[in-house]
Amino acid sequence: MSDVLSALRAATAERHAELDTRTPLAAPAPDLRAYRDHLRLLEAWLAPLQDWLDGAGPAQALPARDYLAQLRADLADPALAALPAVAPLSMDADWPRDAGTAYRWGVAYVVEGSQLGGAVLYKRLHEQLAPHPLGYLRGQGSPGPRWQQFLAALRGAVVTAPQIEEACQGARQAFDSLIALLNSSSVGTAGRP
Repeated sequence: MSDVLSALRAATAERHAELDTRTPLAAPAPDLRAYRDHLRLLEAWLAPLQDWLDGAGPAQALPARDYLAQLRADLADPALAALPAVAPLSMDADWPRDAGTAYRWGVAYVVEGSQLGGAVLYKRLHEQLAPHPLGYLRGQGSPGPRWQQFLAALRGAVVTAPQIEEACQGARQAFDSLIALLNSSSVGTAGRP
């Protein structure tokens, strides 16, 4: 495939579909506990990932956005903090320090794309989970313009067939690490038999 976006979508479609059916918010009637568990899962995934991307992330024409700060603000909300305590989650992903720029673009594709999914979840759940503000899912306005900026920068930076394959490898690892975290925890029971 010559277009990086088409290649990334094809490379991650099955993984994306699996997460859509297994995360805590995929339950038939998610509640605040499911939201808290969803946030905990994403926090354990994003913390090492954000540090890794910040270390040598792709040069993007996007304003910096601290997704962890937004997520942790929601976790500190009194409604979630009052829920029974649970064991912390941690991820032992081995993010390659020598990864190329295209690989990091693939990982960033998953992180930025998750914000689109958050907007969809917000529309579906904001009334059901009110009065909680669901700040992380709501984000900082519509994710559409930021996503379009990201795609333009991605398409400008990842153009050759080897770069596209490297980006696909990064995106697959990003999804695989989240799925592995879900498999090792008790939070992702939504789609399990």
